[in-house]
Amino acid sequence: MRLIPKVYYFSILTKEKFVKKFLIVLILLFMIALPAFTPADQGPKVNTNAKIKAVFIYNFTKYIEWPADYQAGDFTIAILGDNASLYKELSNMSKVKKVANRPFTIKLINDASQIGKSHIVYIPRNNNAVVGKALATVKGKSTLIVTESPGYAQRGATINFTITGGQQKFELNKSTAQQHNLKVSSTLENKAVLVN
Repeated sequence: MRLIPKVYYFSILTKEKFVKKFLIVLILLFMIALPAFTPADQGPKVNTNAKIKAVFIYNFTKYIEWPADYQAGDFTIAILGDNASLYKELSNMSKVKKVANRPFTIKLINDASQIGKSHIVYIPRNNNAVVGKALATVKGKSTLIVTESPGYAQRGATINFTITGGQQKFELNKSTAQQHNLKVSSTLENKAVLVN
């Protein structure tokens, strides 16, 4: 049996210890550096539902004509109730877009009495209890009421968001639009689900 000299044996042990320590350090460095190679946190997630509705609401302004006394000053969109995501999306849009060459403003309101001379009032589903009061407040005004609950286009809203076949759609009550002296283009009518 051949014996390994002590010096050589010590050298082998030292190399093994070195390799183990080196591997441990390498693994630790990899674990520390790993977050640098992962995608950075991009802040709060985008609410795609709010983004889609914001685009729809903005596009409604292109296909509906308000009477002359509503065509001066800023175009106003009010959100009646809590919907921070939609408020954020519309506010961002208002910084870069206009409505018929006019700036538009977005306001969050808590009560129908704050509607004032808003052009559009959006009422989120979680605030359905105030739809009746909002409709009474805008009676005789040229305000477009937009809701998002089944049956509300038949109950006085001009436009009501619906989901059909997994896609965002909207109902349009043309007679309600006429009562509010709003002229709806045929383009918008063709894209809507018409209700009475």
